[in-house]
Amino acid sequence: MRFLVDNSLSPRLAEALRQLDHEAIHVGAIGLAQATDEIIFEAAAQEHCVIIAQDTDFGTLLARRRERYPSVMLFRCRVKSTEAILKLLTANLEAVTTDLDAGAVVVFEDTRIRLRRLPIGGP
Repeated sequence: MRFLVDNSLSPRLAEALRQLDHEAIHVGAIGLAQATDEIIFEAAAQEHCVIIAQDTDFGTLLARRRERYPSVMLFRCRVKSTEAILKLLTANLEAVTTDLDAGAVVVFEDTRIRLRRLPIGGP
């Protein structure tokens, strides 16, 4: 699985994921640090990446576009450290991989994980 880490998260998250043998890149590393969410969304779709973000605008984009890809993982937790996010992601990635591959938005909260298959509002 390939990940595109949004500017709302530290580049250290992408580095930590690479150290765990995942393909991951931060938007800043590919010149998209100042890009709009729409441009990041398109880049992730073209490169078949799952977007990792704290920015809920990606969920809005998915709903408006009614598309199945790219999948998005949103972290809506009180603790926002890179280490806490990495721990939560790696502890639950296997359980959501099939859904992410099929097209999904996964929202990680403090006490639960919400998952919705894409497209949102689709058939």
